[in-house]
Amino acid sequence: MNTNIKLKKANAFRLTQEKLRNKALSKGVNLIAPETIFLSKDTAFGKNVTIEPYVVIGPKVKIGDNTCLKSFTHIEGTKIESNVVVGPYARLRPGTILKRNTKIGNFVETKKSSINSNSKVNHLSYIGDTMIGKNSNIGAGTITCNYDGVKKYKTKISDNVFVGSNSSLVAPVKLEKNSTVGAGSVITKNVKKKSLAITRSSQIEVKNYKRKKKK
Repeated sequence: MNTNIKLKKANAFRLTQEKLRNKALSKGVNLIAPETIFLSKDTAFGKNVTIEPYVVIGPKVKIGDNTCLKSFTHIEGTKIESNVVVGPYARLRPGTILKRNTKIGNFVETKKSSINSNSKVNHLSYIGDTMIGKNSNIGAGTITCNYDGVKKYKTKISDNVFVGSNSSLVAPVKLEKNSTVGAGSVITKNVKKKSLAITRSSQIEVKNYKRKKKK
């Protein structure tokens, strides 16, 4: 591809983005630093939507009322309902559905997952092929282990579930209502309602331990 063709394509892209930004602004979308925000032709906005700098919105995205997309977030193939906060540094992949009053925080990736009302995934997590119920909290560093190298499996997290930080949920697995997973656990079996599941090795302490020294 020669330089002239590249320039023409770049200019066409720039003009298209300017039109999409102006259209969004005319509908009342609050674009902070519009020149840093990239939209798609089919992006659908509700009322009172705020988009911070350096957000990329790919195809097939619907954004509901009173939603805030924080900086450095990438979204595609996602439906977002009202009163939702996403980011910063979040990645929402195709098949993601965020219900009312949910929160997706920094460095969280979702894919083919539904997160129900008032649930939160705030930090450093991967949520794939997962259904999360209402009023559930997913702790920092939690991942759903949905792929065994051949097939993908589903994780089901019911209402009012608390998953402690740095936990691995090995699909297929179900966490029933009001259950709790202790931090640092690897969950391979279903957790019954109102139960606490913990999988940790015993802590060993060696008194008066002397570190090895470099020679």
